[in-house]
Amino acid sequence: MRIGTVLDFGRPMSDVGDEIAAWEDAGLSSVTLGEAYSFDAPTQLAYLAARTRSVELATGVLPLDTRTPSLIAMTAAGLDYVSAGRARLGLGPSGPQVVEGFHGLPFEGVLGKTRETIEICRSVWRREALKHQGRHYQVPLAPGRGTGLGKPLKLINRPVRNQIPISIASLGPRMVELTAEIADGWEPIFFYPEKIHDVWGEALADGAAKRSADLAPLEIIARAPVAVTDGDPTPWVDAAKPQLALYVGGMGSREKNFYNELVTAYGFAAEAATIQDHFLAGRIAEATAAVPDELVHATALIGNTDHIRRRLIALHDAGVTLVNITPMAADPAERLDAVKTVAALAKEIS
Repeated sequence: MRIGTVLDFGRPMSDVGDEIAAWEDAGLSSVTLGEAYSFDAPTQLAYLAARTRSVELATGVLPLDTRTPSLIAMTAAGLDYVSAGRARLGLGPSGPQVVEGFHGLPFEGVLGKTRETIEICRSVWRREALKHQGRHYQVPLAPGRGTGLGKPLKLINRPVRNQIPISIASLGPRMVELTAEIADGWEPIFFYPEKIHDVWGEALADGAAKRSADLAPLEIIARAPVAVTDGDPTPWVDAAKPQLALYVGGMGSREKNFYNELVTAYGFAAEAATIQDHFLAGRIAEATAAVPDELVHATALIGNTDHIRRRLIALHDAGVTLVNITPMAADPAERLDAVKTVAALAKEIS
C-alpha cells in the first residue's frame, strides 16, 4: 500500500513545492491535483515534476469534456515526459454544474465518452496513426463532416511510456463496471472500505469479467483526511464534516447528486436527506452538524496510531493500493509528522 496526497487549490506553488519535497523524503509516493473549474492541473503538476524526484504526479481528475481525447493524450504524454515517466492520468465525467455551467457543453454520453477517450489515448501513446470512428469521436473526420483533407496522424514525439496509467473517478454502477473493465485504477471518493462489496461488488465483478488479460489488476485509490491525535478526536471529526456536507448536500440538484446517492447506499439515507434539505435551504451549519460521526470515521483517518492502523488494514483488506491522505493540521511540522506516521504504518501493513 502506497501513501499519496491530494492537493488543495490556491496556495502559492513555491510553498506547495517545498512541502511536497519534504513529504517525498518522508515516504510520500504520489501527488494528485484536481481541476474542476480552477487553474488547470497539468501546468501545476509540471512545476512539481521539477521540484521532486520520485513521486507520481496524477491529475485527479481531468473532466472529459474540457479537452478533446487527443489533447488529453498529448497532455498526459507531456507530463510523463517532463517528469521522466511519473504521470498518472485521472479522468472523470465531472458533472452538469461544471460541464454545462462552466464549459457550456451538454453533460451527456459519459460512459461512451470515457471508453472512447481511453481508446484514443492508448492509441496515441502507442504512436499509431490515429483512426477512431466512434459514436462520440471521429478521428479523422470523414468527408461530408469536414473538408476531407484530414489524414490519420501519429504523435510526433516518442512518449516516455506507451502505457500511462489511467484512473477513473466513478461511483455509479455502470461507470464502476466500465472502470473495472478498462482502467488501470479506480478512484472512489468518500470510500467506506467495509461497504465495498455491498455497494459496488456486482459492478466490480461484472467489469472484471470483461477485463483484458493485457491489463494488470485494478488499483483502488482512496482518499482520506488524516489527523493523528492521542486526545479527543471530536474536534478533528467535526473539522472533516464541512466537506462531506458540501458534497452530500450541495454538489448537484435535489434530483441528481451522486454523493448523496453514495451516502444513502452506505446506509445513511435519512441523514443524507437531512443534510441536503439543510444545505439547499442555505442552512450550512445545520447541514454540517447533520453529518454522522460514523461516516467521518469510516472515510477518514482520525485518531491515535492504533486506530489509524486499523483503518489502514481495513483499506488494505478492501484492495486499496494507494491512500491519498490530506493532513488536517494547520502547522506544517504537524502535517509532515502525520505523513511520516501514516507512511510508516502503511509500510508496516504491506
